[in-house]
Amino acid sequence: MIIWVAELSKEAVGAENVFIATDDERIAYIVKAAGYQAIMTASDALTGTDRIAEAASHIEADIYVNVQGDEPLVDPDDITKIINAKKQTPEQIINGFSWIGEHEDVNNKNIPKVITNENNQMIYMSRNPLPGFKDIKHEPVHYKKQVCIYAFTLQELKAFKDFGRKSELERYEDIEILRFLELDKRVRLIETKPGSLAVDSPEDVAKVEEALAKKHD
Repeated sequence: MIIWVAELSKEAVGAENVFIATDDERIAYIVKAAGYQAIMTASDALTGTDRIAEAASHIEADIYVNVQGDEPLVDPDDITKIINAKKQTPEQIINGFSWIGEHEDVNNKNIPKVITNENNQMIYMSRNPLPGFKDIKHEPVHYKKQVCIYAFTLQELKAFKDFGRKSELERYEDIEILRFLELDKRVRLIETKPGSLAVDSPEDVAKVEEALAKKHD
């Protein structure tokens, strides 16, 4: 799955710009055998973003894009879209979102739901359905979910790592991007193509394989 995501990332930025950050020598071996660059990071990284921050300190770039290895349905065009959004608003963290599909359960704790204002600035992200409602007649028709493509500067990643711990909200929700709220950083959500499915548990593999089969029919 990691190589699959690397191949998709290569389509967006070129193989020379794809790095896999890992603390596992087995993953590094497979990555290098496939022709990609691996960066070994500490095994005690608090989150994936902390790991990216560590890896970024060894790579010179203006923009660092994190495409999580559990997103095998990521679209290369969406990676490019996230990069372009970061170029347009370099002072903001960029993250992807899509609408929760009809075959997905909005109550699934493995799917981070995001609430934004009308300009797609993140207000909050939660494992619980957001936004809430008091009257059933005002129940949202659609819910936004996080798609794990992010864009940062090196300074933003350094500030994130230098915070030194998980923030309270981050720890409660187990959603690392919430740490940026403590850093007073604005997070802008960019809509990506529908159909994104992350592999968060073994049960998700069959769903992703089915989606991939349909995609390549």
